[in-house]
Amino acid sequence: MEPKEVTGKENMVTKKKNLAFLRSRLYMLERRKTDTVVESNVSGDHSGTLRRSQSDRTEYNQKLQEKMTPQGECSVAETLTPEEEHQMKRMMAKREKIIKELIQTEKDYLNDLELCVREVVQPLRNKKIDRLDVDSLFSNIESVHQISAKLLSLLEEATTDVEPAMQVIGEVFLQIKGPLEDIYKIYCYHHDEAHSILESYEKEEELKEHLSHCIQSLK
Repeated sequence: MEPKEVTGKENMVTKKKNLAFLRSRLYMLERRKTDTVVESNVSGDHSGTLRRSQSDRTEYNQKLQEKMTPQGECSVAETLTPEEEHQMKRMMAKREKIIKELIQTEKDYLNDLELCVREVVQPLRNKKIDRLDVDSLFSNIESVHQISAKLLSLLEEATTDVEPAMQVIGEVFLQIKGPLEDIYKIYCYHHDEAHSILESYEKEEELKEHLSHCIQSLK
């Protein structure tokens, strides 16, 4: 093989790598320029409040779409080999599946929390049973329910009517990170104490009966 031919192929490979690197840098740049506005205010019941700018999100998706859409000589088809393109499609399909499973898991978890609050916590509160401390037993489970509902709402907002390749859910967790930590710190801190309280209640027939009645409604 002639030296010129080798040099030409090496230059072509270098150009492809440079184009791929440039595209990734443009992607990250647009993310920084179009970050959404979030306010986190955790107080009282530590449920937290979040505000997300819909216009910023729309602008971000539009700009990202422009950068990812094949254009002229810089198209993805021209910079990827068939094998690389196949691998990319497999990765995107796997990514889409993971996001769907994540959202479904959050839905199931939220349903369990709603059931627990509605069928167990609230009835026990309404009964106002002596010697049964509902707050100590269930800690801040209502706040856990509220923040879980907010997380699911943000995840659905980030994925509804958005092409799978354009779905960006990492920013959702960054937005809600503070309130999540504050609420779960409280819940985890009181977990062992709540478990001990439950064990003591199960030794008293009257309290055990009330708890068993609520648990039966979950089945």
